[in-house]
Amino acid sequence: MNIDDLKNTWNEDDSFEETPDIATEQKGKINLPLEKMRKNMRMEFWSTLGIFIFGFILVWVPVPEAPFKFKFYITILLASMALVTFFFFSKFFRLYKEMGSPMLKTYDSLKDLLHQLNLNKQYYVSFYLSFVPFLVCEMIIVIECLPHRKPLSDLQIATTLIGSVSIGLFMLYLVGNWWFKYFYGKHISKIENLLKELKQ
Repeated sequence: MNIDDLKNTWNEDDSFEETPDIATEQKGKINLPLEKMRKNMRMEFWSTLGIFIFGFILVWVPVPEAPFKFKFYITILLASMALVTFFFFSKFFRLYKEMGSPMLKTYDSLKDLLHQLNLNKQYYVSFYLSFVPFLVCEMIIVIECLPHRKPLSDLQIATTLIGSVSIGLFMLYLVGNWWFKYFYGKHISKIENLLKELKQ
C-alpha cells in the first residue's frame, strides 16, 4: 500500500469525525446563563476588592482604644487573606475566560465546561472554608490585644474562642453554599438541562 492509498483510507475513515456542532438557537440558550455567570463573577471580584480596601482603611482609622499592636496584627491578617483570595480568584478567572471562549461550539466542549463549573463549586466552598484559620487568628488578636474592663478568665477565653469559631465555621459554610447557588447554581442547572436536551 503506497502513501496515496493510506491518505485515502484515512480520509474515508469516519471514526474520527468531529462532534456535531450545536445549533444557533441552542447556542443562544447556552450563552445567556454563561453571560449572567460572567457578570456575577465580575461583580464579585470588584466587591471583594472594595471590601479589602475598606478593611485596610478601617483598621488604620484613628481609634484611641486600639493599640498599634492590634492594628498591625489585623493588617498582617488582612494581607494574608488577600493572598488566599488572590489564589482562588486566579482559578475563577481561568473559568471566566473559558466561559467567554468562542470555541464552545460542540457538545463535548460544553460538557467539559460543565465539568469545570462543578469543579469550581468545590473551589468555591473551599474558598469560604479557608477563612476559618483567619477567623481563629482574629478572635485571638481581639481577646489578647484589646483592653477589657476586667480580665477574662481561662473559661471565658476558651468559651468565646470555641463558640466564635464554631458559629463562624457554620455561617461561612452556609453563606458559601447559598451564595454559589444564588449566583451560579441556577445558571449551571440551565446548562445541565440544555446538555440533556442535546443528548436526546
